[in-house]
Amino acid sequence: MGKILSRGLLTLYVMILIWLVLFKTSFSISTLVAHHHQRSLNLVPFAAPSMIGGRINYSEMVFNCVLFIPFGLLLDVNFKKTGFFPKLVFMLIFSLSVEITQYIFAIGATDITDVITNTVGGFLGLILYSVSNRYIKTEKLDRFIISVGILLLLLFVSIYASHFVRRRWR
Repeated sequence: MGKILSRGLLTLYVMILIWLVLFKTSFSISTLVAHHHQRSLNLVPFAAPSMIGGRINYSEMVFNCVLFIPFGLLLDVNFKKTGFFPKLVFMLIFSLSVEITQYIFAIGATDITDVITNTVGGFLGLILYSVSNRYIKTEKLDRFIISVGILLLLLFVSIYASHFVRRRWR
């Protein structure tokens, strides 16, 4: 039961991650394409941070990093026999694939900084699991991660659903 639940959570997380990163929470691809029809490519790391009021806004970089921490945690929960480095490479390839997809379909800004911050987030998730596993038994740690993951998933769905319902009634 635990393995099915953890694999299901990982699958849902990846689907939501793709939806957030690629489709910017849009339900309509035509709407997405209509608003993002210009390709943008930045291959210089940290060269084009967003500016707000003349100051560098680090929030997008922090958000990307935080958004990928659960990826590392869930990969560790689900793939015990796979080493640290292959999981990290998988997250790097996943992030790179998402950025390339954004460029190909012109549905967002393709930025090497995103690849770096996403991978750092996944790295932090892997490290967090490893450090926590020194002090907490694997089964307990996995149950905790799955429980928190389910709660966060339900919270995300309820917040987004309430936002969607409010927009619908306007």
